[in-house]
Amino acid sequence: MRAAVITFPGSNCDRDMAVAIEKVSGKAPLRVWHGDAELPQGLDFIALPGGFSYGDYLRSGAMAAKSPVMQGVIAAAARGVAVLGVCNGFQVLTEAGLLPGALMRNAGQTFICRTVPLKVENNQSLFTNRYAAGQVIQIPVAHHDGNYFADDATLDRLEGDGRVAFRFGENCNGSRRDIAGILNAGGNVLGMMPHPERAIEQDHGGTDGRALFESVIGSLVAA
Repeated sequence: MRAAVITFPGSNCDRDMAVAIEKVSGKAPLRVWHGDAELPQGLDFIALPGGFSYGDYLRSGAMAAKSPVMQGVIAAAARGVAVLGVCNGFQVLTEAGLLPGALMRNAGQTFICRTVPLKVENNQSLFTNRYAAGQVIQIPVAHHDGNYFADDATLDRLEGDGRVAFRFGENCNGSRRDIAGILNAGGNVLGMMPHPERAIEQDHGGTDGRALFESVIGSLVAA
């Protein structure tokens, strides 16, 4: 299983993501700079971490979505490579067109940083198969622009296709239908606002995020 973590100017969770992947897989992921024209060959898993790429200028994730490396990420996703975007990574995925909708300013107009309950809506995906359906887990959030928005037709399609992966147990940011994470139509791209990489060891205060990495890495290794 060959993984990579992309770093953009302003990323601040790239090391956390790399550590989480290494702890679960036993192998350090490759570290890829946003300006690289090409991705390393043979990747099975690509992670876009949290942070404030380009200082969140224009819109959160908008400039990072135009980084040279993103053409490779888009092409890899189209081939079925697993792609995870967390927080700012989720914002980048929507801005790049890999996931529908947009992440808007939190409803309360404030930065939110705390652990929140999440409900696992779909436990049949590449990223969630180590969870139970309906399981409530505790995962940290840290964002100012995590208010998920999409029109009713898009939301209905996401719901009908089982592409809502996680919902907030308490809606901390105003996201429509309490959505905290969604999948693409192929099921190989997940974007989520909460930070599973910050909940993989007891020293973090909980380990509920570990099963996400076990899900995707275990599935890829088995394949």
